[in-house]
Amino acid sequence: MAQITLELDLPDGIEVTGYERHEDGHGIEVKWPLPERCRCQRCNREDVARIEYKSTVQVIRDLPLWEQPSFFVYQPPFHRCAYCSHRQDLIPPFKRKDVKYTYRFEAHVLKTLIGSNEEEVARRLGVSAEMVVRIVEKQLADAKPIDPNLKITDIGLDELSLKKRHKLYATLLTDLSDPERPRILAVSKGKDRAAGEACLNRLSEEQRAAIRTHRVDMGPAYPAAGAKLLKNSRAVVDRFHVAKRFNEEVDDLRKKNHKGVQGEVEQRGAEEISGLDVGIPACSGEFNGGRAAEPGQTVRDAPRVADIVPFSPALQGDF
Repeated sequence: MAQITLELDLPDGIEVTGYERHEDGHGIEVKWPLPERCRCQRCNREDVARIEYKSTVQVIRDLPLWEQPSFFVYQPPFHRCAYCSHRQDLIPPFKRKDVKYTYRFEAHVLKTLIGSNEEEVARRLGVSAEMVVRIVEKQLADAKPIDPNLKITDIGLDELSLKKRHKLYATLLTDLSDPERPRILAVSKGKDRAAGEACLNRLSEEQRAAIRTHRVDMGPAYPAAGAKLLKNSRAVVDRFHVAKRFNEEVDDLRKKNHKGVQGEVEQRGAEEISGLDVGIPACSGEFNGGRAAEPGQTVRDAPRVADIVPFSPALQGDF
C-alpha cells in the first residue's frame, strides 16, 4: 500500500492523531493538552478537571494543504462540575469560541484580502462572504497587544477592501522580518493616515526604532504615518503596486491609440510593449518612490519602458 508523508506546521502543543483524505479536502485529527483543574462558570468553584467528551465530532477550517482546504477534526471535550453538574466546554487553543475556523485561517483570510474584496476571497476559499466580513470584524475588535519582546525589522502596511467598489476599508500591519512566514500584527479600521498610525502605535517605541523598512502602496497616507513614527525606517513601495500602476498607465495609452505607441506596435508587436511584459525583480525588487531601492535593482528591459514613459505624465513622475 502506498504511503505519503505530510509536513505540517502546527500550532504549539497540537498533536496529530490521524489523517483522512476526502475528495479534495484533508481531515487532520488533532488533540491538545487539557487543563488539570477547572473553575466552573456557573458556581465559580474550582476543582480537579472532570473531563468528558461529546458524542459528536467538530470540524474546523484550517490553512490550505497543497492548495486544497484542510480541517482540524476532534471530539469536543468538556468539564462537568462536581458541585452543580454544569457542563462547561473546553475551547481549543487554536480557535475562538463559537466559530468553525482557526486563528491561522483568520490570518490567511486577511492576507488574501490584500488587493481583493470579501466576495472574491469567499469564492476563492469556498466560504461565505459573511464569514469573511465576520473574521475582519473580530480582528478589528480584538486589539490584542503585540509582544514587546518580538524582534521586528521589516513591516508592511496594506489596505483591505471589505466591500465591492471599496465602500469599507481596513488597514493591515504585517511583520515581514521573515519573508517566508509573514505575520499579522494589527488591524485598524480605515485606510487613512490615522489608521496607519493606529496600527504603528501598537508597537512599542523600541520596536518602532528597530524597524528598517516599511513597505507601503503609492498613496500618501501610509508613507506619512511611517515618516512620523518610524524614524529609522525607509519607505519602500511594494512592487505589486508599482507593476499595477505601470500596467494601468500602459493600458490607458493603448486605449488612446497614441501614434507613437501605435508605430512601436507595428514594428515590434503589441506583446512587446504591453504592461504584462514589464519585469519586476523577483525578491530584491523593492522600489522607493518608484525608483529602484538599491543600485542595480531596475525595471527589466529599460529601453522598452523608456519608450513608453514619455507619453505618460503620471509615469514620468514614478520612474
